[in-house]
Amino acid sequence: MATIAKKISSPKAPKAKVNPTSPRLRGTGKVSKPKAVPAEAETSMLRIRVRAYESKILDLSVKQIIDTALRYDAKIIGPVPLPVEIKKYTVNRAAFVYKNAREQFEMRIHKRLIDIVNPTPKIIESLTNMSLPGGVNIDVKLI
Repeated sequence: MATIAKKISSPKAPKAKVNPTSPRLRGTGKVSKPKAVPAEAETSMLRIRVRAYESKILDLSVKQIIDTALRYDAKIIGPVPLPVEIKKYTVNRAAFVYKNAREQFEMRIHKRLIDIVNPTPKIIESLTNMSLPGGVNIDVKLI
C-alpha cells in the first residue's frame, strides 16, 4: 500500500526587504572574533584606597596624593568617594538601677578611591616616601 501524503501549504506572505543597518536588526550580523591584544598595550593600575575618621584630613591627604602623581604626568581616575562606614555602639549609662538609660556612640570612617593608570616606578617610589597625617590609612593594590 502506498500512502500519499498531501503537503499542506499555507499562503505565503510576501518577503519584506531587510535593511541590515536598521536599528531593529543592528547587532544580528556576524560576530567577529576578539583580536589579540599585544602585551605592551595591556594596562596596569595602581588602586589606592584611603580611609580616615575625619573627612577634612582625608581630602587634604587625597589632594597630596593626586599632586604627587600629577607631578610625574600620571593619568588619574578619581578620587571616588565611597560610602561612609558607620559603626554604632550602645552603652548603658548606669551600671545597676537605670537599665533603660543608654547612650549611643558612632564612629564614621570616610573612604576615597584613586586609580593611577600605568604607574611608573618613579610614581610608586614617590608615593611610598610620602608622609601623611596621623589617622589616615592607605591600602595600595596593583591590578
